[in-house]
Amino acid sequence: MKEDFLHYVWKFQKLDNSSLNTSNGEKLQILSPGIHNLNAGPDFFNAQIEIDKQLWAGNLEIHVNSSDWYAHGHESDPAYDNVILHVVWEHDAKVFRKDGSSIPTLALKTLVQTSTLERYGKLFSKEKKWINCENDFAEVDSLIIENWLERLYIERLQMKEAFLLKELNASNNHWEELLFRMLCKNFGLNINGESFFSIAKSIDFSVLKKSSQNQRNLEALLLGQAGLLEDPKEDGYFQILKEEYDYLKRKFKLHNEGVITPGFFRLRPTNFPTIRLSQLAALYFMQHNLFSHVVTIQQVDEFYSLLKISASDYWDTHFNFGVLSKESKKRITKSFMDLLVINTFLPIKFCYAKQQGQDVSEEILKIALEIPSEKNGIIDKFNSLKNISKNAYHGQALLQLKKEYCDKNRCLQCAIGNSIVNRK
Repeated sequence: MKEDFLHYVWKFQKLDNSSLNTSNGEKLQILSPGIHNLNAGPDFFNAQIEIDKQLWAGNLEIHVNSSDWYAHGHESDPAYDNVILHVVWEHDAKVFRKDGSSIPTLALKTLVQTSTLERYGKLFSKEKKWINCENDFAEVDSLIIENWLERLYIERLQMKEAFLLKELNASNNHWEELLFRMLCKNFGLNINGESFFSIAKSIDFSVLKKSSQNQRNLEALLLGQAGLLEDPKEDGYFQILKEEYDYLKRKFKLHNEGVITPGFFRLRPTNFPTIRLSQLAALYFMQHNLFSHVVTIQQVDEFYSLLKISASDYWDTHFNFGVLSKESKKRITKSFMDLLVINTFLPIKFCYAKQQGQDVSEEILKIALEIPSEKNGIIDKFNSLKNISKNAYHGQALLQLKKEYCDKNRCLQCAIGNSIVNRK
């Protein structure tokens, strides 16, 4: 038995409350279960109960056993002085407040419906599963899933907002610099994301702006800070970039001691750091006021227009320095554009609007609905259980569901898990 199940039982009153008695035999009536508290302190605030026809209003604490009151040190904590009822699975000890007064106790062990217990037990069985509800997921009402996914997508944006605000503070509240850092990180994808992030943090944004009048200067700056211009190569373009970078390094007193060197291993050539950094340089050469565009855009096609750029001409016939390849323009693909919109532009837009006291949730949802769902192992697995992910907002919500709920066994805080345990 776990406390979160008892929280669920109490919150949704999944118990036979027709004739309740405290552990002392007093008549108990529940008028209001209270407000679930997910932070420190008693588990439910502002509950209302009646004990032997006397009205009580205050907080409730929930434990598996009554003796947990002492195991958690509540008897000496003033935050628990106004607890009016101790709700437990099994009553094994009398409990008292700090002033020595007794706290009424309600034991749930004989009050919870057998069918609810069975569904709960099945959900948390020890059978090895990808997610706890995988055998029941397909049967959950699609409307329940759809409403929950919308909430999860906003929750994911809010979690990203917390990270963005931390980085905004590190960027001296410079939104343009924040956007550059996050774009750089996401240009690196999973394998080189942290490396590219370290590159961005190694460059003062004023240096980037001063270099943005010349695409070759920008490319030299990014590749040089990445450490990709250090090993001498018999290649004309490499020599040009190296010369440009050495000049920038002296002029702006640059260093890259803390930069994580990007890797090439296990990457498709189109994702090589040389290509991605050249594309990023092209973007900042073409778009001098990128942040102001991002926060005002309302249509996904406008994001695509911003990202219609390609690496410099040298990379038409190269993926790395000095190695010829079949000629092809290294444009940013539609699928990569989608990733940048989902993971960079929309979270930045959401965060900035919140800081301005605005709510653009509906606007962002509308854009995310127009972007195809991502392709990855987690989304594919959910779709194999039930074909549910049809757009980017579904995909992002499913990633949030897996990471923050399924992997943490938070089934009773999940609308899907709730619907399974509550099924009649």
